[in-house]
Amino acid sequence: MTSSATTIGIIGAGKVGTVLARLALAAGHRVLISGSREPSRIALIVDVLAPGAEALTTAEVIEGSDVVILALPLRSLSTLPADALRGKLVLDAMNYWEPTDGSLPEYADDERGTSEIVASHLPGTRFVKTFSHLGYHDLDERGLPPGSPGRIALALAGDDPVAVAEAAAIVDSFGFDPHPTGPLVTGRAFQAHTPAFGIPMTREQLASAVS
Repeated sequence: MTSSATTIGIIGAGKVGTVLARLALAAGHRVLISGSREPSRIALIVDVLAPGAEALTTAEVIEGSDVVILALPLRSLSTLPADALRGKLVLDAMNYWEPTDGSLPEYADDERGTSEIVASHLPGTRFVKTFSHLGYHDLDERGLPPGSPGRIALALAGDDPVAVAEAAAIVDSFGFDPHPTGPLVTGRAFQAHTPAFGIPMTREQLASAVS
């Protein structure tokens, strides 16, 4: 599975966002990235951590991108312009992880999976959960060309099969074997506090962990 070059927007210029930006650039994609601060305030960080990525406002990132990856803290979800994201392929790389997010009762007390809650705030998007169950170090260091022995897999979950297929091509281009698990509800099997979370696995190992 391959992915042609496209424009990938990343909302979130922290550790995960800048690692994903580097992977996208290495795959030949154009990358637009925004953070919580003005573009001029993050431009130097982006130049150092993801040289070649373009620091813009979130509105500019969304408007100029074919695909948008969410890599911002969950508590910042309400700042996203939901209407602007309608119709976009949106990849959710976020998690509810108490050590960094603190206590968020709206996630902790909801029986739905984290990405199901996020998707409910972004109606009309072509929404896929992925890039969310490995730490940024593993994402940064474990990517390999297709067919490489021991290539690490990344799970994907989404209700739109076409969107999942497009997201899988992007995952593959970033250096990981895509492993679709089914509709978005199956994303619960690879969120925090599950056997698949935080452990690099091959496709066969990951399939067993999420089954």
